[in-house]
Amino acid sequence: MVTQRRPRPSKYLTAPTKPVQVDRDRSVAGLLEKMESTGFGGRQLAEAHRIWLDMLGDNTTIFVAASGALIPAGMRRLLAWVIKNRFVDVLVCSGALLFHDLHETLGRQHYQSHPNMTDAELEASQIGRMLDVLASEEEYREAEEWVGGFVHQLDQTRPYATREFLHLLGRELAEIATDDGVLTSAYKARVPIFCPSIADSSITIGIAAARFEKKNNFLFDLAQDVLDLAQIAARARVSGVINIGGGTSRSFLHQTEVSTQIVKTPARGHKYAIQISTDAPHPGGRTSGTVSDETLIYGKLARGATAAYVNCDATIALPILITALSQTGAKYLKGRKRPNFIFARELTIEAP
Repeated sequence: MVTQRRPRPSKYLTAPTKPVQVDRDRSVAGLLEKMESTGFGGRQLAEAHRIWLDMLGDNTTIFVAASGALIPAGMRRLLAWVIKNRFVDVLVCSGALLFHDLHETLGRQHYQSHPNMTDAELEASQIGRMLDVLASEEEYREAEEWVGGFVHQLDQTRPYATREFLHLLGRELAEIATDDGVLTSAYKARVPIFCPSIADSSITIGIAAARFEKKNNFLFDLAQDVLDLAQIAARARVSGVINIGGGTSRSFLHQTEVSTQIVKTPARGHKYAIQISTDAPHPGGRTSGTVSDETLIYGKLARGATAAYVNCDATIALPILITALSQTGAKYLKGRKRPNFIFARELTIEAP
């Protein structure tokens, strides 16, 4: 009988965890640096910070997929900051996120709720609720009407990709905004926004109302979005993905590893990946799975990719992560070459 030799424990026990010390003078970035030597969620958040810096230093085309009620929960200025300061290159956002952003850019607000507020009372007062955040339904309808008025300015004889439509919407909002949000920051920084779920939002309710009331014939061209995003992915020398939540935005972004075949470019997979989500992977429904399971199996990450799965509410992780980037990211941006997008009916990319 042959006895197998056990591997030496020293082969694996090479990086000890280190207790986090209290240090009142530490920055947020300094705290995350300490957390790189911890475990569980703290380590993953610290690694997400490190991966984002690595992407900036590696001239990576950085794709961000975001969904959920991030804007009502107070994340608008954080997202606007990373867009304006060129920490991201391409956005794929849910329709709800963009409508909430438009609502606040028009000068409206979202509000905190209190546990003693019942849904029946809120409904009677025409107030909508998202967990512990409130919004005026009357103000939402006003924003929908504003969108309806905007589409009347557009050419009714042809369809628009959501990417083209949202660029023009950001331009319109930029003329009246007193505080930049996602749409206006993306317009100014020339960052394209795609919205595969735009029908599932009050933006399209506003467009539908304009069609019903004023016979507006505005249409979306979602196939052009697929082609535009495939072109961006095909031209990216190195790519990285940041998923904030799951759902359609994440699925549409990962679809690019298939759609690049349209433009005769084999999928390379992302070199870097960060996912911030509280969703667990469930058999048969992989849209909220971790970055390491579905993405590796289906070739959405490159071999040897660096990935972090932050199992955390994005409203906790983003303030920490983006504040840390504001303290550490400047030196990584100096030599960064971003894709130069030419915004027209079809998106084109010039060499940096």
